[in-house]
Amino acid sequence: MTLTDTHTHMFLPEFDSDGGGEAAVRRAIESGVERMIFPCVDNESLKPMKKLSEMFPENVFMAIGLHPTEVRPDWRGIVDGMLAELDSSDGRYIAIGEVGMDLYWDKSMAEEQMAAFEYQAKAAAQRNLPMIVHCREALDETLEVLRGVPGVQAVFHSFGGSSDDVERIRCQIDPWFGINGIVTFKNSGLRETLPAIGLNRLLLETDAPYLAPVPRRGKRNESSYLVHTAMFIAEKLGISIEEIAETTNYNADKCFSL
Repeated sequence: MTLTDTHTHMFLPEFDSDGGGEAAVRRAIESGVERMIFPCVDNESLKPMKKLSEMFPENVFMAIGLHPTEVRPDWRGIVDGMLAELDSSDGRYIAIGEVGMDLYWDKSMAEEQMAAFEYQAKAAAQRNLPMIVHCREALDETLEVLRGVPGVQAVFHSFGGSSDDVERIRCQIDPWFGINGIVTFKNSGLRETLPAIGLNRLLLETDAPYLAPVPRRGKRNESSYLVHTAMFIAEKLGISIEEIAETTNYNADKCFSL
């Protein structure tokens, strides 16, 4: 059985100890997580991300974009530089991301976040690339942007919303939903949302180093822990983990053209 982690950041400094990101990637492969998608968050994350991709070209795939919490007044120049990197990369980047809206920590840059999100969404649509969307406390704003970019294919990464949220999103686009360790948390209502999402639009992810699933909750997350989330979802949906693996691998292939 093999799995695909569609969202992991094992190039971040949190992995500088105990063998670094290289060791974490090897542990993932040994655990059966043979494919990993690394979305960058800013310019500084590009170099370590690319290094791991070069070390594991058959296992590590990359996405490029400016994370909403990294948006500043000078965002346009940074994003243009990223798009230049994308266009000169000869297909090394399979998506634009992680991009979107985050109004949880700070609303002062909301206007700039929306502008940067729209700009990157249009870039994704123009290049026929999927877009990995970060949406936190900003569903209205996120949907407003997506309404203005017809044809964009979006993955709602780290989705933790309700069945009503799923339907609201589907009224705008035909999305994919990235499900991670949140679904295993005792106080999460996400397990009740799984049937509304449907297995055919579900992607597995870790969002490492964050949101480690039970029974690893509280530890630094990594892609090798994806099996715990897969097992939990299989149990809640009443199907085998082999079916979860087969279907979510197929979904990842279809979404990201792996």
